[in-house]
Amino acid sequence: MGKCHHIPLSILGRYLLLTFITLPDPCSEEMERGNHSEVAEFILSGLTDHLELQVPLFVMFLLIYGITLVGNGGMILLITIDPRLHTPMYFFLRNLSFCDLCFSSIIFPKMLMNFLAEKKSISYTACAVQMSLFLAFADVGCLLLAVMAYDRYVAICNPLLYTVTMSSRLCKQLVAGVYAVGLVDSMINTCFTFQLSFCSSNVINHFFCDIPPLLALSCSDTRINEIVMFAFTCCITVSSFVTVLLSYVYIISTILQIRSAEGQRKAFSTCTFHLTAVVLLFGAIIFVYLRPTSSYSKDIDKVASLFYMLLIPMLNPLIYSLRNTEVKDALRRAMSKLLNNS
Repeated sequence: MGKCHHIPLSILGRYLLLTFITLPDPCSEEMERGNHSEVAEFILSGLTDHLELQVPLFVMFLLIYGITLVGNGGMILLITIDPRLHTPMYFFLRNLSFCDLCFSSIIFPKMLMNFLAEKKSISYTACAVQMSLFLAFADVGCLLLAVMAYDRYVAICNPLLYTVTMSSRLCKQLVAGVYAVGLVDSMINTCFTFQLSFCSSNVINHFFCDIPPLLALSCSDTRINEIVMFAFTCCITVSSFVTVLLSYVYIISTILQIRSAEGQRKAFSTCTFHLTAVVLLFGAIIFVYLRPTSSYSKDIDKVASLFYMLLIPMLNPLIYSLRNTEVKDALRRAMSKLLNNS
């Protein structure tokens, strides 16, 4: 009689676990059949179909991404290590730099990979995650600009009440509220978008997963999705833009009362840089998201997206420090300290 070989319990346990994991889920299969959705991955069309442009575009956007990382990372580090910059204005600016850093890192790595990849695919789950994070940080960026404009309004128009009004507690609450709104918008729009069926094609006419191209791709009725997207865009983007404009109207009217011509020139130059960034950002976002899906144009939307997703995060550190003597002085102190220590 042969010997009986016993299977170790650890191996048996792993086998049963793997068997259980790989068993088809009847509920998920039923839902998939009900949704008529068989898409496991999407293909991103990218910026261009011309193969000869892929490497030059890769180099260009790699450079932009590098500048974005260095600029925003440097701004965060500088504000953190310099006690003189521990004020509400720079607290919000540090959060904006962090937002721009995350915002770019959600899009750039996959975009750069696709320039060199033969198959520009992204999994269904990765697409949902990318869109969710993108929406959250896009909202955070818009709302932070509104908060920063309000902070400047209080500082210039009500300087005696500034310390009391913009307390440390209020600043933290405002930033927490901004992130909360971004997460809520992101979750709702992502859930609504990925409940749709994608049964005709899986090619997204964009360089990342965004709502308009996914709605254009879907074979479901997208009217509710368009209403939800329009409502959130109006509530967040338009309200933020109006807040910024009203704040600057009051700021400019106060600046005009300054008797010193030099003081007016400095204040107006700072406002000009800030308003340029605001107009570019909000103009592009409103253009992309407040149009009906039927008028979606892949080429125009790609160009508009490049402004608020890739160029603005790169330019923001320059915009907010170019005419800012406090940031320049802090940078000089940091460089001097670094050179002395070395």
